[in-house]
Amino acid sequence: VQLQASGGGLVQPGGSLRLSCVASGGSLDAYTIGWFRQAPGKEREGVSCINNYGTPFYAGSVQDRFTISRDNAKNTAYLQMDSLSPEDTAVYYCAVRTMGLSLRPNVYERWGQGTQVTVSS
Repeated sequence: VQLQASGGGLVQPGGSLRLSCVASGGSLDAYTIGWFRQAPGKEREGVSCINNYGTPFYAGSVQDRFTISRDNAKNTAYLQMDSLSPEDTAVYYCAVRTMGLSLRPNVYERWGQGTQVTVSS
């Protein structure tokens, strides 16, 4: 399966963005989908993930601000990001794994290219 992330852009602090991760070449149904981000000079970190049952999990830094979802009929996952702050500025990636929920990047098997999110006034 190949992944394509999109939806990034420039947004003011307090604003919102919705990222999409579209899969091709296979079905997302059985996968856990994760969203990750990497800011300049920092390691890639897990933001949120959702398993094949639709159970979400969030990093503490985004809890109550970000919402992950999936639409298996569209072979797409989403990350709704609200109340954005400059600290959320990063390249965001989606990835999949065949096992359960995890925010550890090194356990994910396939990755999409990143989409830049910049939060600035």
